[in-house]
Amino acid sequence: MKWKVGKILLFAAISKSAIILDVIFIVIIIAWLGSYFYGKWRRNRYATVLDEEDFQKGIHKAQVLDLRPKEQFNRGHILGARSMPLAFLRQQMDELRPDLPVYLYDEGMALSTQGAAYLGKRGFKKIFILKDGYSKWSGKTKKSKYND
Repeated sequence: MKWKVGKILLFAAISKSAIILDVIFIVIIIAWLGSYFYGKWRRNRYATVLDEEDFQKGIHKAQVLDLRPKEQFNRGHILGARSMPLAFLRQQMDELRPDLPVYLYDEGMALSTQGAAYLGKRGFKKIFILKDGYSKWSGKTKKSKYND
């Protein structure tokens, strides 16, 4: 009889642990989905996402900003882009013209989304983000002469 009670208690403890792990897993999934959809909503609220072809078409009439850290910019960047790491956007914002389109990119789209929200809240209306970022870019690029 003691053996059966012990087995039942062990099974109850294992079941309780499994339920706790399931709840933790579900909370993580919900948080991740919430973050994903919030980022997508935020990106669509302040900017238009362009594929590479459309990004290239408008690049000559726009202010093209690479929001990645300077070291990544030096390793390679879209031809005509200027380095303006997201961390310094606040200090360098006076260098931007609100009447011209702003084309943003980074490795993916996370930094660009943050940059677009920052600029959008400060009155910029024509903000565009490169879909999938520099990591998928196949157009013309340039590397720094002084690259490490």
